[in-house]
Amino acid sequence: MKIKVLLITLLIIGLILVNGVFAQEQKTTITVSVYPDLDSVIKAVLPAFNALYPDIEVKLDVAGYGDHHTKLLTQLAAGKGVPDVTAVEIGYISQFAAKGGLVDLSQSPYNAKVYGNLYVPYAWSQSNTIDGRLTALPADIAPATMFWRRDVFAERGVSIDNIKTWDDYIEVGKKFTYDADSDGKIDHWLLANAAELAMILWGGHTHFFDEQGNCLVDNDRFVKAFTIAKKIRDAGMDAQIGSWTPEWYEAFKQGTVATEINGVWMLGHFKNWIAPDTAGKWGAAQLPEGIYTHRGGTWYAIPQVSEHKEEAWKLVKFLTTNFVIQLRAFEVTGAFPAVYGVWEDPIFEEPIPFLDVQKARLIWKEAVSHIVGVPTNVNDALAYEIVNDALSQVLNEGLAIDKALTEAKRLIEQCTH
Repeated sequence: MKIKVLLITLLIIGLILVNGVFAQEQKTTITVSVYPDLDSVIKAVLPAFNALYPDIEVKLDVAGYGDHHTKLLTQLAAGKGVPDVTAVEIGYISQFAAKGGLVDLSQSPYNAKVYGNLYVPYAWSQSNTIDGRLTALPADIAPATMFWRRDVFAERGVSIDNIKTWDDYIEVGKKFTYDADSDGKIDHWLLANAAELAMILWGGHTHFFDEQGNCLVDNDRFVKAFTIAKKIRDAGMDAQIGSWTPEWYEAFKQGTVATEINGVWMLGHFKNWIAPDTAGKWGAAQLPEGIYTHRGGTWYAIPQVSEHKEEAWKLVKFLTTNFVIQLRAFEVTGAFPAVYGVWEDPIFEEPIPFLDVQKARLIWKEAVSHIVGVPTNVNDALAYEIVNDALSQVLNEGLAIDKALTEAKRLIEQCTH
């Protein structure tokens, strides 16, 4: 009898082990390629995804922002080593759309256009190309804001409430631009880089074309962006410091630049690693003259050559359409959710300690409601390079703004027709 019981027990254990191995073998592994700090989001929500889809295993591939996109372009061109899901920053959407390497999520079996009403309108517009393809779904967005140093403003006798126009901004810039140690060299400035400001004001990596594909780079938006940047540069009010450099980080730590106009995600970088010791010294404000624009944002896409598109689509939907997951991502990185409904959560009305308990998310919600988007044009990346070169000629070589933009438009139209 004991032998019979033992045999039955061993049989049951064997079946459990076999079933466990079989279940493991039935799992599909998908590779997800991201850049920081998206990996923190994926890790935070992965337990919930695994509970929902226990048959899918997620393998993360993390690289720096620039390296991530460069590697992805190379992989798509080679047709191998490509991930199943990839994060794409808005500045790169047009490049990938142009190369045709991403799945059109508007087609069956995805039919993702049914989710359009979930998203912030401008982000949804950018998800679509002018020829009707849906190349990716938005996960987070980045309305632009003016971060300003409360301590620096107080020291120089400036009130943020008095900055209503760009002329006001430039006028107070005189008080922020000075030589503190009397060595004959300016060491304090209004902002880090006027060229970066111009790019944000014209609409970043978009707004070069209208929905019909007409080139817009000589319109009032671009003229104004160039004009403001040139006035600042000519007055010596920008430090001419490149983004993501040691000098840039140090300027924020030391308060040698009084303002930083950037995407709202900059708050997380300030708080977490660039300048954590400046907590309470920053404030946030809308841009002057009611200009509402954006700087960055993350989309998730599925490469055409993925061998696990069904599983990849489950993860993309999970990350971009699930209210709870969108909120969790916001809690982890502070990146503004692309799904409208998430904003109803009470967290968006909470004071932000790093900003001296300012309820800044309320002004950011207001900003997003005014941002107008346009569909992605496959020539956006080309136009960006040409306009950026024109801006450099204006700021560094003294070329007249109207001539620079007229020539930029001519080159864009020549290259795209």
